Amino acid sequence: MSRSLLKALVSSLALATAGLLIAAPASAAGDPVRGKVLGYTCLGCHGIESYKNAYPTYSVPKLRGQHAEYIVAALNEYRASERGHATMHAHASTLSPQDMQDVAAYLSGTEVKTAGSEPVGKPPAAVATCQACHGRDGVGIMGMYPSLSGQHADYLAHALEDYRKGARKNAIMAPFAAQLKPEEVQEVAEYFSRQKPSLQTVPKIEKALTASK
Repeated sequence: MSRSLLKALVSSLALATAGLLIAAPASAAGDPVRGKVLGYTCLGCHGIESYKNAYPTYSVPKLRGQHAEYIVAALNEYRASERGHATMHAHASTLSPQDMQDVAAYLSGTEVKTAGSEPVGKPPAAVATCQACHGRDGVGIMGMYPSLSGQHADYLAHALEDYRKGARKNAIMAPFAAQLKPEEVQEVAEYFSRQKPSLQTVPKIEKALTASK
């Protein structure tokens, strides 16, 4: 499949998925105060700067600033074994839908917003397809699309490889990742890791939270 055709397919799928999202009933808003209590175990990995997953070895993703909606979607995918990670599957399986909303509200904090400025560095050719969902500077254009700006490059590369191998299942990402060469995977990951504003590690100690985001 040519890259131009793939880009058109990704754009079409993104619009179709967005349409389904708009038509669906809105889910209950998350409570970050309750989410902090429920999600305290998350900080054992996501609250430590540059913490590494043991095997395979890659940086645990930054979640502060991520779209809460995407965090909920990821937790559901771990629970359904659509993403391969035993610890995350076990943890997600204990959470109710409202628990997920609350944990996501806490972990995401204030979601990053696009600055509208020029991207940092010259985008590699493969990034053109990514921008349909993840924006020019790596800030997801909707809550269902993850922000990638400032994320660990090795984590992004690992995620792309999982899509390539089928360890992560996604109708949009699978065909895109499948046509990337190994060097392009690294180029895409490095590019988005440099973008601003950057996602952050969730701080272990922070000021008292309120129930509204």
